[in-house]
Amino acid sequence: MSDEKYMNYALSLAKKGIGFVNPNPFVGAVIVRGGKIIGQGWHEKYGGWHAERNALSNCLESPADATMYVTLEPCCHYGKTPPCTEAILQSGIKKVVIGCLDPNAMMSGKGAAILRDAGIDVVTGVLQDECQKLNAVFFHYIETKTPYVVMKFAMTMDGKIATSDGKSKWITGENARENVHKSRSQYSSIMVGTGTIIADNPSLTCRIDGGRNPVRIICDTDLNTPLESTVITTAKEVKTIIATACNNNEKHNPYLAHGCEILVIKRKENYIDLKYLMKELGEAGIDSVLLEGGSTLNFSALQSRIVNKVQAYIAPKLFGGSQSKTPVGGVGIQEISNCFTLKNQTISWFDEDILIEGEVDYTCLQE
Repeated sequence: MSDEKYMNYALSLAKKGIGFVNPNPFVGAVIVRGGKIIGQGWHEKYGGWHAERNALSNCLESPADATMYVTLEPCCHYGKTPPCTEAILQSGIKKVVIGCLDPNAMMSGKGAAILRDAGIDVVTGVLQDECQKLNAVFFHYIETKTPYVVMKFAMTMDGKIATSDGKSKWITGENARENVHKSRSQYSSIMVGTGTIIADNPSLTCRIDGGRNPVRIICDTDLNTPLESTVITTAKEVKTIIATACNNNEKHNPYLAHGCEILVIKRKENYIDLKYLMKELGEAGIDSVLLEGGSTLNFSALQSRIVNKVQAYIAPKLFGGSQSKTPVGGVGIQEISNCFTLKNQTISWFDEDILIEGEVDYTCLQE
């Protein structure tokens, strides 16, 4: 097998950590000697051993003189676990092949340099693009200290997210909806506006076996979320944060009694300041947000430039209706030249439904 094939296998191992390691990266490691895989591992849970140490502990035989393939540069600092470079040096491994370097400017290249200085042959950049793409959330979080935001919506082929009288269950089929729940398990949090709570009374949980519930974030400028809402009555079971501009402690108390956390965010025009909210969430260790908001919140998020990626599920249905809601509302744009554009698009099929994904490109927009 070539370096690329072993690294591909390491990538497949890394993906097993999705939903369990945030805000840490997804990392996989494979140890090979004489064309035979003798050890493998991945970062399994936050606070647990890193992929390199798990691969070493799972070795079927001594790793001396073997080659390690790892998707992300081995750490060289003490955190919740000791440095992986230390374990590699002690193991007798003679070569380390790295997918991509650490995105932290203070650490990038240091792990590789320590290994080289100790006489280990180090190769970097094998399947670099694939390794960086896997950890887009981690790279963004390390570089900006704010969450990576994915705007998700489901719509008909004529661009409607509900019928003329507000019905929206269900636009897409079962397989597409299951994939949404995989996203809920993958990302640290899920965010909606109070309008969605009032209209749909959702639980905003992950409903797949082995999945993880995301932290629920409710954008509620004036603190009007009904106390009988499912997200409020279950707040002691699933962490729930209400982001509001209301600083009235008496109004906070009923929500706090249900187990909610209140995050007071400064107001920007008529709504909470979403950029400031992202800063606060980042400081709280939330590295990613799945935005499942309504059309008003979606436009505000785009206008605030907090959205990194869009997931548009499209069903082969037509609703019609001049008053039927679309995924992105608000005041909209006036000039086509000022539209929000997407790049690096991908298309996936879920039975008859289509998922189009793309990264939001703000570079052409005026400040």
